[in-house]
Amino acid sequence: MDLCGFRAGLDERLFLIAGPCVVESEQLALDTAGALKELCERLKVALIYKSSFDKANRSSHASFRGPGIEEGLRVLETVRRQINIPVITDVHEDTPLAEAASVVDVLQTPAFLCRQTNFIQNVARQGLPVNIKKGQFLAPWDMTNVVDKARAVGNDAIMVCERGVTFGYNNLVADMRALAVMRATGCPVVFDATHSVQLPGGQGQVSGGQREFVPVLARAAVAAGVAGLFMETHPDPDRALSDGPNAWPLGRMENLLTTLLALDERVKADGLVEASL
Repeated sequence: MDLCGFRAGLDERLFLIAGPCVVESEQLALDTAGALKELCERLKVALIYKSSFDKANRSSHASFRGPGIEEGLRVLETVRRQINIPVITDVHEDTPLAEAASVVDVLQTPAFLCRQTNFIQNVARQGLPVNIKKGQFLAPWDMTNVVDKARAVGNDAIMVCERGVTFGYNNLVADMRALAVMRATGCPVVFDATHSVQLPGGQGQVSGGQREFVPVLARAAVAAGVAGLFMETHPDPDRALSDGPNAWPLGRMENLLTTLLALDERVKADGLVEASL
């Protein structure tokens, strides 16, 4: 699949979607995007910068949701122009989709909305690549139906993203078999290493997270074979305004990414043996 000027797939080098969960300020966005671009150019990794202008699915109405669409898109457009990198953002059912699509390079649909047929198709109609997050309640094989909905309106530039499945209360587990199962969609498979360690609603009015397990799941996913990796990152996760407990520290990104790229190269060198079974 052609994606933002590079090829994405199981026979291509791992690509990275990364950035703070939500737009906090223009300066933080520019600083984080600049640091990520410098790192990824040095490691020869294709990068798509991620941040949301609105997080509509926060645990509490009092939680920080972002600056809103007007200011958020302005910041993302500034990042795109000044740092010269492609940008992805979440959209929701009430988002003016054409307005968002005029600014960013890739649209992302939240996991909770993956079964909303009209929403998925309206996003796909914008003509941009779409990263569809699998719902925490959905079996991986059911993503075939979701992808079919998106493709039915003429958009073949679809990615599918695994972010864990609900396991009891306030907990998620990541089944590495799901990454192989979702290849049947024919789409590049992305693993979300940060939301997979989220503890939804785990702190009462906000979600918790287990940041220490981000490298564990990221290594496992890359070893299983994926096209891309999604990781929210922040210069100071403990002070992040959204999803800090499961964000990976920006200053520790290079060490982790270097390991993941080595794994990716080794796994993809001889192909995936399960593909012949």
